[in-house]
Amino acid sequence: MAGGIRQYDAKDRADVVRLSIRAWTPVHDSMRELMGGQVFDLHHQPDWRTKQTKDVEAVLADEGTMVWVAERGGAVVGFAAVTLHPDEQMGELTMVAVDPDDQNRGLGTELTNVATEWMRQMGMTHAAISTGGDAGHAAARRTYEKAGYRPFPSVVYFKAL
Repeated sequence: MAGGIRQYDAKDRADVVRLSIRAWTPVHDSMRELMGGQVFDLHHQPDWRTKQTKDVEAVLADEGTMVWVAERGGAVVGFAAVTLHPDEQMGELTMVAVDPDDQNRGLGTELTNVATEWMRQMGMTHAAISTGGDAGHAAARRTYEKAGYRPFPSVVYFKAL
């Protein structure tokens, strides 16, 4: 990949937000199917794209979060974000996304490995990342397992009230 991985800069904000929406569209489609439209819409108010934009922008603005971007040909095509929990000696990969046009080339694994190595250098003894067990998150699970992460079963239930 011509470009590589570097630390995030505020000028990357719009590109990162845009690619996160593109990357997570299939994930949200899968979540909508599993949760049911009513619960999905309630959980992602006013709509998932608006909520996702706010969530990504909050991570990018958080001074306690380290973010990297992957570039190809001068364009931002992926990103990863890490928050440290020094009291637990744990780093947490809070977001990883790769533009759909650049997926299946090892970029997600590369971003995950860069983030993991940084956590090690910061003195963390272990790391965590979470993702869904649905079909929409299958690529994420493969990425994290290729990077040496092991899954821990968890179940979350939703119900409209």
